[in-house]
Amino acid sequence: MDNRERILETALELFYARGYDAVGVQEIAEKSGVTKPTLYYYFKSKYGLLEELLRSRGEPFLEALHQACVYRGDLKDTLCAAARTVADFAWKEPKFSILFVAQYYSARESEVYQAVRPLVVRLQKEIEGVFDAAADDLGNMHGRQRQFSLGFIGLVILYLIMKHETEETEGIAVSEQEIEALVHQFMHGIYS
Repeated sequence: MDNRERILETALELFYARGYDAVGVQEIAEKSGVTKPTLYYYFKSKYGLLEELLRSRGEPFLEALHQACVYRGDLKDTLCAAARTVADFAWKEPKFSILFVAQYYSARESEVYQAVRPLVVRLQKEIEGVFDAAADDLGNMHGRQRQFSLGFIGLVILYLIMKHETEETEGIAVSEQEIEALVHQFMHGIYS
């Protein structure tokens, strides 16, 4: 692993464990085995490091989600594909996934929130696009595509976070049955 990747990995570990604001550049450099000038060479600042961490981990996820959200005439199947993509990413990148969500709940004027917000907006737009594409087939959206997208994202992400917090596993493993049950619950409620 080169210096740049080692710095990113170290920053992720520290930000995940203690939060962005509680970690300093000196600590990241020391734990990475590099000097502060080396860190600054690659990332210019702590904020630049955060932005690169979000970009390098977030972009592949959003690209995979974009592919999963292509509507092919079946809302349930498309939502299952989207939920599976989110769950697979959370399995591969549990620390980044938890950090990503935690950053979104930062103070609205903080640099952490400003850095993560564009990725969250893209996530929401991808899911909203599924409901937009399905609107003609279903006929009952009535302009509520954004509402449905937010509800779906909330259900899936909260489920993954709570599963991670209540199980003694390194990653966040979710079965196909759990994915289908989540989508079913979202689409039909718990009484159907």
